[in-house]
Amino acid sequence: MSNKSMPALIQQMLVSEFYPHPVTLPIQLMQTHASIVLLTGNFAYKLKKPVDFGFLDYSTIEKRQHFCNEELRLNQRGAQELYVEVVSISLVGDRYSLGSDGEIVDYAVKMVQFSQANLLSNLFEAGTITTADIEEMGRVVAAFHDRAQTSDYISSFGQVDRIKSSIDDNYRQTEKYIGRVQTQQQFTETQAYTDRFLRDYSDLFLARIAGGFIRECHGDLHLRNICRWQHKILLFDCIEFNEPFRFVDTMYDVAFAVMDLEARGRKDLANRFLNTYVEQTGDWAGLQVLPMYLSRQAYVRAKVTSFLLDDAGVSTEEQSAAAQIAGDYYRQAWEYTRSRQGRIIMLSGLSGSGKSTVGKYIAQLLGGVQLRSDAVRKHLGGIPLPSKGSESLYTPEMTAKTYQRVLDLGAKLAAQGQTVILDAKYDRQSLRGAVIDLATAQGISLQIVHCMAPEDVLRDRLVHRTGDIADATVDLLASQQAAWEDFTPMEQVYVTVVDTTQDLAVGLQQFVE
Repeated sequence: MSNKSMPALIQQMLVSEFYPHPVTLPIQLMQTHASIVLLTGNFAYKLKKPVDFGFLDYSTIEKRQHFCNEELRLNQRGAQELYVEVVSISLVGDRYSLGSDGEIVDYAVKMVQFSQANLLSNLFEAGTITTADIEEMGRVVAAFHDRAQTSDYISSFGQVDRIKSSIDDNYRQTEKYIGRVQTQQQFTETQAYTDRFLRDYSDLFLARIAGGFIRECHGDLHLRNICRWQHKILLFDCIEFNEPFRFVDTMYDVAFAVMDLEARGRKDLANRFLNTYVEQTGDWAGLQVLPMYLSRQAYVRAKVTSFLLDDAGVSTEEQSAAAQIAGDYYRQAWEYTRSRQGRIIMLSGLSGSGKSTVGKYIAQLLGGVQLRSDAVRKHLGGIPLPSKGSESLYTPEMTAKTYQRVLDLGAKLAAQGQTVILDAKYDRQSLRGAVIDLATAQGISLQIVHCMAPEDVLRDRLVHRTGDIADATVDLLASQQAAWEDFTPMEQVYVTVVDTTQDLAVGLQQFVE
């Protein structure tokens, strides 16, 4: 945007005299299809463009004031440290100023400015984002959703007809981009997939409502809306302008973050975030609706990026870049609709044998869901993951219930085309046999990975185990060894033995090929 084409207000906001506090020059301007942000040094000011896209309406000053107040309220849930206040902008003569000394002509959200280098998107581009950051993001999002409000009104937005209406709006609003940044095939097949999914899995969406998973969520949870600030992961810039985009399934939010990481070519990090989140929440069943939301989120990123192609305030160079990005997102949305073959990978081994490490490795390699029996057991028992379970958590009845829950979840997810890693001791032939029988009956590919390590290594690992949710201690090792039931000849057909003291990339080579 050149100075000539800038509204007078924005031109004046680029000058230091406009602000009642010191600024850092030059003041930087950033914009999206719906907002303009001025970076002044200590503070950032976000104004809403006077636009009406149907799904977003900032066309009047009253609406912009309302949505500025909503933005402040909603974002203080995930980033209270950053959101300061809503400020009015006044006009006296031909001069604009912050405050209400003259005619109020607009409003802005005042935020604490943080270095753009701290956006997770920029940490990613710089190559400094870590697996620890991603796992912390998973825990933060899980806690955010746990606190998020729900009600009968909010839950009503989880009804299939309302979800379909919102998704159909996306398709209507992007028909004009067919032949420009997406193909007719992509458009037709992506739309057919969401229609089919909503029709065939309507019972899943009813279960999500009944389970209380429709909440006042973030609504736009990608890496550009997450930052690392003062050693904390903060979620900011959530959706304030559209209830159907915010009153959504928690998996809607999760899908945005997963999609974004996968769009950036890091499916391994996307997988790590996803498995961390579902382990924290216990919402493995929610993964059944994730595939549709992944496609939907890629499509909506394509949509909002496409809008820049029709924005007269965006330069030719920016529009050219936007066209490429939009095209990539449309393709990703379509690729999520492709059918996949599910598989089950059963881990087995004594405590300390490295099952969870192997499971994490395979999950990241194959994009699989890791079902750790330790986490499933504690969620069934209503015990926080970091807490040590009492004896009642380890009765034969609770063990049977835990293994059945792992099996039920694995069966449902694999039937949908997902790769599932069943992470438990599986020390009894009856437990292993139940998995084999299910896989055989449903025609699901099955492999067993038996994890082993010398006894002194097992003992050392258990003695020094910290920061893990598993409760097993070294004194249980002897009883586990005594109770172990060897693999039968029929089971051996499925078994790969892995020495977890060696390089996993070598021991698990068959999963790479």
